[in-house]
Amino acid sequence: MQYWLMKSEPYKYSWQQLVEDKKTFWDGVRNYAARNNMKAMKKGDLVFYYHSNEGKEIVGIAKVVKGHYPDPTIEDDRWVAVDIKAVKAMKTPVTLAMVKAEPKLKDMELVRLMRLSVGKVSKKEFELVLKMGDTKL
Repeated sequence: MQYWLMKSEPYKYSWQQLVEDKKTFWDGVRNYAARNNMKAMKKGDLVFYYHSNEGKEIVGIAKVVKGHYPDPTIEDDRWVAVDIKAVKAMKTPVTLAMVKAEPKLKDMELVRLMRLSVGKVSKKEFELVLKMGDTKL
């Protein structure tokens, strides 16, 4: 299993919207590094759901339910989508400030590659963020 972080602006598609919809396809990524991360996603991988711009915090955990396929919103086979479903809200959202303040997370892609909309998360980083958010799976 691999771990990821996906960013969404809450006004565009919030964690609450994913919870209400139960499942969605993640599309619209037009950055090659983020696209490559999506191509590496497999069914069953876990994903931190991060609210960018407003909030700047990890608010939930999702699961990949379908690996990459051509993005249905564009006629260009370079871009992909994946399907995710909501798993669990973070008991306590983990803010970007909290992540940056934790020395063990200094190499997390959320910190190092802040503009990347889909990033890798190591198992140790994932477990530490869960602990910081007082959340158990």
